[in-house]
Amino acid sequence: MAGALKRFLPLFDRVLVQRAVPVTQTKAGILIPEASQKKELTATVVAVGPGALGENGKNIPPAVQVGDEVFLPEFGGTKVTLEEKEYFLYRDSDFLAKIKPE
Repeated sequence: MAGALKRFLPLFDRVLVQRAVPVTQTKAGILIPEASQKKELTATVVAVGPGALGENGKNIPPAVQVGDEVFLPEFGGTKVTLEEKEYFLYRDSDFLAKIKPE
């Protein structure tokens, strides 16, 4: 991780993710046109905030950790550009699922 990304710390229950790169070429080597590529709905968690504040004033820890792979909603998130790479900022509750490694 480079400097700006290391210093980026989301607030409350916000989570910074990097979307997976869509497939641009088949196994046989055929290039897929951009219009035909499906939107990638998985991402890797890059940074996690400390958690939301509960009614009693205590932190509710986020459900994800750095390195987790998550399933995203089709729309939403705030686009953030750090060091010429695109990241997205979501609330912890926006994620649809956490993908377990095999």
